Amino acid sequence: MVYEFEGRTEKEAIDVAAAELGLARDEFDVEILETQSGGLFKKGKVRLRVHVHSNARPAPISEAAAAQAAGRPIPEPRYDREGRGVRRERGADSAGEPRGAASRQAAPSPEGADEFEAKILEFVKTTVEKMGYACEVSVLFREDKKLGVRLDSEHASILIGKKGKNLDALQLLVNVYAGRLGREDLRIVIDSENYRIRREEALVKLAYESAEKVRRTRGSLLLEPMNPFERRIIHTTLNDIVDVETKSEGEGLYKQVRVLWKGAKR
Repeated sequence: MVYEFEGRTEKEAIDVAAAELGLARDEFDVEILETQSGGLFKKGKVRLRVHVHSNARPAPISEAAAAQAAGRPIPEPRYDREGRGVRRERGADSAGEPRGAASRQAAPSPEGADEFEAKILEFVKTTVEKMGYACEVSVLFREDKKLGVRLDSEHASILIGKKGKNLDALQLLVNVYAGRLGREDLRIVIDSENYRIRREEALVKLAYESAEKVRRTRGSLLLEPMNPFERRIIHTTLNDIVDVETKSEGEGLYKQVRVLWKGAKR
């Protein structure tokens, strides 16, 4: 898969790509498309193309998201390979925690990782509190190349932002900080109120509904602008539907996905 990103410097553009795609630096190659030098009153700009390695292709959509979109019973929540969060079960207890949450705690941290994790948690907490919002942060999950951070706050809806843009911005910042700590190989995933899995479920449902619509109309449908991670969900969901295809259109980070009936091109 190929994506395009921009940044003020090459490093910033690469950091944006890694954070948005949820990949480690060694899981994609970079091709510089354009470099503009900055001046006294002008910011520099680097535009690059990212080629994702074949062995780093996105995992299938989580069972919970696919089940809800298809109207089937939702399976026991878990983290998939991409490190997306556990969805809240309908049978949650009075405290709002899923049943069995204690048995799904984050795995023990590797030796020597405690100090790094403490710095990451402190960075997130300090950043949010400087924005004027009290919060608590904790480790949500640990994987080989991913670390999940849970953000709890009475102002979660504000911190998440419209379509998760505030959460994405905070996630980008913490990944840049992790790189400065020498952990460019590790991706930090921040979630709050299980937003990531809820957003995925909504996008899977949107993908199937869009496919049905273009089948009925024998035409195409252009969806709202999305970041690379969200577009990837649409592409992956509809990848195996033989008479429907998808393609990204537009420039910059937030492109649109067009869903079209294959016969529409003839």
